[in-house]
Amino acid sequence: MERAVVFDVDGTLVDTNHLHAVTWWEAFRQAGHRVPMHSVHRAVGLPGMDLIARVLGEDRDEEQDGVLSSAHKTLYGQYFDRLDPLPGAGDLLKRLHGAGRRVVLATSAGGAELTALRRALDADEAITATASADDVDRGKPAPEPVEQALELAGVPAERAVFVGDTVWDMKAATRAGVTAVAVLCGGIPRADLEEAGASAVYADPAHLLRALEESPLA
Repeated sequence: MERAVVFDVDGTLVDTNHLHAVTWWEAFRQAGHRVPMHSVHRAVGLPGMDLIARVLGEDRDEEQDGVLSSAHKTLYGQYFDRLDPLPGAGDLLKRLHGAGRRVVLATSAGGAELTALRRALDADEAITATASADDVDRGKPAPEPVEQALELAGVPAERAVFVGDTVWDMKAATRAGVTAVAVLCGGIPRADLEEAGASAVYADPAHLLRALEESPLA
């Protein structure tokens, strides 16, 4: 039976988490909200509306949510032609593909943003499918994005591993019954990732590639 590896993209394969944090922070600032950068960074990885709710609270003026989301999208879009893969990202995907793994991306990105991310990775030949948050009712930390990726890969949860960089990734994977592996390159502390369900933690894709044969992906 086939095996699959499901990857988060932002902060896991492409170096975008701090860009997201800065552009969300600026979007909040333009709307009159002065919020700490660290609170924005810790919310990166959530769907846009959930990120806004986490940073501003449930008692916020929800009529501003669309404006904030659009501002972030515009600000972040300025970086599309300058996105860089994290060390070893493309090589890791190609190595897994060459070993017969089905490689699926699980991301909330779509359209031009997804195109920019895949261009940065430069590993299209290794990617079996892409699961988008647009295809499910709830994004991470709900399990639906991971379950959608498993459906696209055509494998059961016990035949898959999920690799991500945030607490939300780890929670989504474990709730879907998938082994969760974390990388530190998104800026989230090891202890937080392990508490959320990470079975193993690596510095970045290059570290995971070097340790592949002894990792849960083997």
